[in-house]
Amino acid sequence: MKIDLDKITKNKDITDLEQQVLEYIINNIDMAMKLGVRGVAKKNFTSTSTIMRLAKKLGYKGFVDMVYNIKPLVHKDNKSVINIASNLYGMDLTQLLKYVVDEDVKSFVNLLTYTREKFLFIYATGFSRIIAEYLNKKLLVLGKKCLFASGGDTVGIFENNIMDIEALIVISRSGETKMVLDKVNYAKQRGIKVISFTREIDNSISRISDINFKIFDMNKLDDRNIYPNSFFPSTCMLIEYLIFRYYEEINTQK
Repeated sequence: MKIDLDKITKNKDITDLEQQVLEYIINNIDMAMKLGVRGVAKKNFTSTSTIMRLAKKLGYKGFVDMVYNIKPLVHKDNKSVINIASNLYGMDLTQLLKYVVDEDVKSFVNLLTYTREKFLFIYATGFSRIIAEYLNKKLLVLGKKCLFASGGDTVGIFENNIMDIEALIVISRSGETKMVLDKVNYAKQRGIKVISFTREIDNSISRISDINFKIFDMNKLDDRNIYPNSFFPSTCMLIEYLIFRYYEEINTQK
């Protein structure tokens, strides 16, 4: 798993060589203490003084102090991704996944894992746009190629890039939003895979999607989203669960 070095360097300016040493320590955290400062220096073709300067620069007393303090950060980060689903704190997976088919989860994970060259086109309108933007940013930081659009600004973007789109991902609470349904039909006519997030009851978008994730909608007649509703936060939580499953998959391939 990639580590955000800024969390460790704490905005200190470090040289390229110091970054190389730090990344080596992080990627070999269990071995670093056994190697010692001389061993790590040898592995990185540098001097012990370079490593000691790095430790001091980061606010540590020395090499041992630096490794000792970095180790729990690295291990905690890994565990948060690869441990069992019970570590997805705050999620009631029984309720969240009540209407979700596990084969659809696996298919979505495969899509994320093996899509390399083409784009994932993400589309939604209204309140759903907020969640779609979140999904877009989440996938971008994972290194996935995404295009995001909302409302009427998609005509040129979607149609002009249709040959470079691997799949269309849409979010529509009702599953009947006309602009979204039009995009889904357009994609299906051109052989583009469609993934949708909708309410749990039967709807037009869910019926024609290749993968449909159903989320419970507690106020189905509240089209303006006036009353409290767990649909949108649950959709966001489901996205996090899908990312968890994605990391499970890529970790099994190592």
